[in-house]
Amino acid sequence: MKLGLNLGYWGAGNDAANLELAKEADRLGFSVVWAAEAYGSDAPTVLAWVAAQTERIDVGSAIFQIPARTPAMAAMTGATLDTLSGGRFRMGLGVSGPQVSEGWHGVRFDKPLARTREYVEIVKKALTREKLRYEGEHYTLPLPDGPGKALQLTVHPVRDQIPIYLAAVGPKNLELTGEIADGWLAIFFSPEYSAESLASVKAGREKAGKTMDGFDVVPTVPLIVGEDWKACADPVRAYTALYVGGMGSRKQNFYNNLMVRMGFPAEAEEIQEKYLARDYAGAMAAIPLEFLDATSLLGPKERIADKMKALAAAGVTTLSVSPMLQDLEQGIAGLRAAADALDLAGVGS
Repeated sequence: MKLGLNLGYWGAGNDAANLELAKEADRLGFSVVWAAEAYGSDAPTVLAWVAAQTERIDVGSAIFQIPARTPAMAAMTGATLDTLSGGRFRMGLGVSGPQVSEGWHGVRFDKPLARTREYVEIVKKALTREKLRYEGEHYTLPLPDGPGKALQLTVHPVRDQIPIYLAAVGPKNLELTGEIADGWLAIFFSPEYSAESLASVKAGREKAGKTMDGFDVVPTVPLIVGEDWKACADPVRAYTALYVGGMGSRKQNFYNNLMVRMGFPAEAEEIQEKYLARDYAGAMAAIPLEFLDATSLLGPKERIADKMKALAAAGVTTLSVSPMLQDLEQGIAGLRAAADALDLAGVGS
């Protein structure tokens, strides 16, 4: 198992600290640093900035929003980042959610699985640098009965194949991820509750005639280092409440549905009800300590090492940590503790 760093969203006032965390992760030998986008900072700009100031660590999008750019544009951006970084780019893709897709990008959130399949097929085809022709339900290239012509990507990526990851939560999307992608970007991943999700990924791999060998399972896991693991859980509450309670509508919240499938239906409902009523403190208080512990790295490094063993045994191949305490000094200490814990666990690669 390798280590990664997830910087999350840029522009929250901790940008200089995030850059220093990326540099520290590079010095510590972390495998990859990820940046996200929602409706604030975009991921490609951040990744280019980080890549320019690091040496060995890969840079990855977690995620490029599918409704935000055409698949040909995603291929252009990926090829450019791979070239600028010297072959260090990983492309994470995801459909986002209905509110962002339709409210921010003006793109209907319909048939997300079919749209994702076509999108990935076009991205891969464009990156081969053959002339781009495609006929699908959602995309047709070139457009018929017009002046468009099949064009060829002019940028040569450093690598023959840029690895493509999908951010997936639901069972059908997980199966699609296993079938068409090189890796899975997971959230709220727990060794105790991951079997069902991984079974869906494996089903997709089998559908494509592949095994899990070489497939990258990449959860992002909150990291808080300290002597009292229960106290360490408190800074994770705002993050969890945001996703389970506020990422999506009352009718459609993928993260809330995931918490239900993990065995916390009443708690998931209470968190959402309180969050949507703007009782944020109540929503945070309603999160079970058991759920926070199951989906985070909490406590002293020896306890974190034990959790890393369980994560590796469950099938995780790249563990992306997200330090929750930004103060920079605490963040760097957290990354160093994670590297030490991986050595203690004896599951590094």
